[in-house]
Amino acid sequence: MTDRSTTSRAAAAVPTVIVPSGRVQLHDRRTQERWDVDVAPFRLGTTAVTQEQYAAVTGHPPSVATGDGLPVESVSWEDAVAFCNALSEQEGVTPAYDLAAGPGGVVPVPGSLGYRLPTEAEWEHACRAGTVGPRYGDIDEIAWYEGNSGDRIHPVGTRVPNPWGLHDMLGNVWEWCWDLYDPDVYGSYRVLRGGGWSDPHWSVRAGVRRRSHPTYRIDDVGFRVATSKD
Repeated sequence: MTDRSTTSRAAAAVPTVIVPSGRVQLHDRRTQERWDVDVAPFRLGTTAVTQEQYAAVTGHPPSVATGDGLPVESVSWEDAVAFCNALSEQEGVTPAYDLAAGPGGVVPVPGSLGYRLPTEAEWEHACRAGTVGPRYGDIDEIAWYEGNSGDRIHPVGTRVPNPWGLHDMLGNVWEWCWDLYDPDVYGSYRVLRGGGWSDPHWSVRAGVRRRSHPTYRIDDVGFRVATSKD
């Protein structure tokens, strides 16, 4: 007889790798501003969260496409942070976010080792993995994008990973980051990174930034989880 609780926990497990410390330079094309950010060691999911993992935690995957190994998509930023807290609670870890601070008032919990979204700087540092240039490899080998996706999303982990063992940092689905994009201009809009399965090659680069409202859901946006290094 199968223990359903054990099966659920196994399905919800999110493999991570340690991303070493470093420094990354971010760039905003609109303002032409550049700024350096120091990144401490942390852990990052080796792939975007899958539909199977999302369903094991929340009870259902909201995605347009269906398949356990596909990235969960059609999830908002708010959905993503709620998932992070639910996964932390499932694993008996203090959640990373206080979700009771009022509308739009998600607040990080100091000292928590719970699951969270990567910051924008963490995401780009992890994506580049010590490489230089717009991508960490040949686009057709590392990413699903307009030129090779067949106009559809693909299972995670089927492209060549970057040097730190992270798959699909570019292509397949855009990924939510923690950060506000530019609060003075765009208010509560949050950062998206990585490009998706329907994007042209010039949009699938390590330095490309996109923004959207934290309640926005569409079929080429997902997320991966991070934790502070334990």
